[in-house]
Amino acid sequence: MLKTPHSTTPAPVAGAALPGMMVAKRDGRRLEFDDSRIYAALAKAFADVHGELDPLIHRKLEGLVARITKEIGERFSVDVKIYEIQNVVEHVLLDSKEYDVAEAYISYRTQRDFARSKATDIDHSILKLIGKDQSVVNENANKDSDVFNTQRDLTAGAVGKAIGLKMLPPHVANAHQKGDIHYHDLDYHPYAPMTNCCLIDFTSMLSQGFRIGNAEVEPPRSIQTATAQIAQIIANVASSQYGGASVNRADELLAPYARKNFDKHLAEAQTWIADESVHQVYAEEKTRKDIYDAMQSLEYEINTLFTSNGQTPFTSLGFGLGTDWFEREIQKAILAIRIGGLGSERRTAIFPKLIFTLRRGLNLDPTDPNYDIKELALECATKRMYPDVLNYDKLVELTGSFKTPMGCRSFLQGWQDADGNDVSEGRMNLGVVTLNLPRIALEAAGNVEKFWSILAERLAIARDALIYRIERCCEATAANAPILYVYGAFGQRLALNDPVSSLFKGGRATVSLGYIGLYEVAAAFYGGAWESNPEAKELTLEVLRELQRNTASWTREHGYQFSVYATPSESLTDRFARMDKAKFGSVPDITDKDYYTNSYHYDVRKSPTPFDKLDFEKDYPQYSSGGFIHYCEYPILQQNPAALGAVWDYAYDRVGYLGTNTPIDRCYECGYSGDFDATARGFQCPECGNANPATCDVVKRTCGYLGNPQARPMVHGRHSEIAARVKHMPGAVGVSGAEPAGRAEPAGGVDA
Repeated sequence: MLKTPHSTTPAPVAGAALPGMMVAKRDGRRLEFDDSRIYAALAKAFADVHGELDPLIHRKLEGLVARITKEIGERFSVDVKIYEIQNVVEHVLLDSKEYDVAEAYISYRTQRDFARSKATDIDHSILKLIGKDQSVVNENANKDSDVFNTQRDLTAGAVGKAIGLKMLPPHVANAHQKGDIHYHDLDYHPYAPMTNCCLIDFTSMLSQGFRIGNAEVEPPRSIQTATAQIAQIIANVASSQYGGASVNRADELLAPYARKNFDKHLAEAQTWIADESVHQVYAEEKTRKDIYDAMQSLEYEINTLFTSNGQTPFTSLGFGLGTDWFEREIQKAILAIRIGGLGSERRTAIFPKLIFTLRRGLNLDPTDPNYDIKELALECATKRMYPDVLNYDKLVELTGSFKTPMGCRSFLQGWQDADGNDVSEGRMNLGVVTLNLPRIALEAAGNVEKFWSILAERLAIARDALIYRIERCCEATAANAPILYVYGAFGQRLALNDPVSSLFKGGRATVSLGYIGLYEVAAAFYGGAWESNPEAKELTLEVLRELQRNTASWTREHGYQFSVYATPSESLTDRFARMDKAKFGSVPDITDKDYYTNSYHYDVRKSPTPFDKLDFEKDYPQYSSGGFIHYCEYPILQQNPAALGAVWDYAYDRVGYLGTNTPIDRCYECGYSGDFDATARGFQCPECGNANPATCDVVKRTCGYLGNPQARPMVHGRHSEIAARVKHMPGAVGVSGAEPAGRAEPAGGVDA
């Protein structure tokens, strides 16, 4: 482990220890007695009463903690219950005539008891929803809380969260409520044994047929029918899980159906056109039009779908590796349609997320056969932000095989079936539990050994939470979600009453340990400008190595694939920061920003070049290969796609997955195109002040996805990050480090 670095936060001096004394927590855990926890609680109570603590008060605190520890040691021999410790604390405070401090301490305890009770009170949860509590109704930037079916989903989610907290192991529920960890998607899981995100097995579903509702669906005989079936499958899968769904290698998937169109048109030409020299051209032109129409229909269908979750399905479309004429035409159609935009106003499509694969020898360099499609992808990214790019060789190195991410960033690890075949489609993620890393750093108060000790304690809780996720998912039967388990979306086709655990074991599925706020961890020990400090960076890397060591151990022990995941949760960056600010006050470069930095990203308030940012971040995904993405942020690029191309080329051998962030907002009242101003209530045109969603198109990165925050207001805390991002936008090609505002979590959780 690392030695203790310099700290900007003074460590408290605590009273004597009580060797062998164990504390029985409310949630059933037994932890070694630690008098520094008493010190921290009293320090907060004193600060509430007296403000900033001076050396005199610190000495008084040391004396009080010593008295409390001595009395506990005299009254209890082996175990002491947490409420017994608190009673001793109150007694000593009152005996010392610290009446105001005692009142503050008791008040905090009471508030915590109320908070625990409210979280599991269904009536309270429903009343928050009816009262339009902004943290509830605006939690998801792509979910319109004014729509009836969304309101119904939010109501069900409020009930699901309250019941889910009661179902969780008590120490897991307690850690979630306190903000030590975040058990994602409580509005769906564990109330229902649902899975998170997946790579749908479209290949087998389209080739073998499937069933939806009352209809037996036969294999398609044209690309138009194939894309229509894909849209129906996506809608049904999205209603049976809570995370994102991806189409892997869409160009290669759809090419055989485009060939059926070609064969039909060629036969027509041979029947009706005497001149044989035009038969091929005729068939190609007709097929090209069919491909374009089919892909345009797919884009419109996905953007007009509403699932039972009350939102458009969070969908990703991977493509770019195809080489034959049909695959190339599908790639070009996908990009041309996205460039053209939706509707008469040519608005930017939010879904599906486009993910284009770069591969050396195929499309990376000007001499490669598909380089022309890369140029089209660059144009598309400058105008519509998508596509993001996967760098084939680096992705295989990081994850063990090539595949599109599930949803926005969750990556399956390489896995082979019993016959030794590499399998990606039909696999899934079972959910995410995220660690609040900045809180651990704040609790350590400059002591790195204590940081590792607390991290080990939180990892044990996270492990229990993830094991519970697995066990709950295994309680499902195939009948709970026929589209997933019976009709092929998850690859194997089970009988209705079959258990589903066979699809999760042995690495076929992943379950993810998430983390947030590596920037703030280093800032707690080294200050806010630590990025060029090798010792500080080594601390952040060692944190991820420790997470990876633990997940590898859990995988060996339990037989399921535990992965480390760079959490992309918009609401969580706000939730953790808000809770920690209440607990620790406004700490420079940590809680004073009102948000935490997602995963391993560079501080959003700084502006390195894209090349410096990529060089800094490239070292992290090897330790969190279960989910990751990098972003570079630019000024307007539409007239300079070569600048973006230079970054794509630089990134190829360094990172596996890269997204573009560039201003593409449009005002239909004055014609302005660029970056709208971030305000406390949303976004407005910098030219005319227009903030009407009906007459402006505001599109921002919602972590892994795009979102329309103007039409779907976001949690307030993330407006602060957008404002910071805009303020620090470089004048030339530059970048901001953390993910901008929005929402990466379908249906209130992490999309993976």
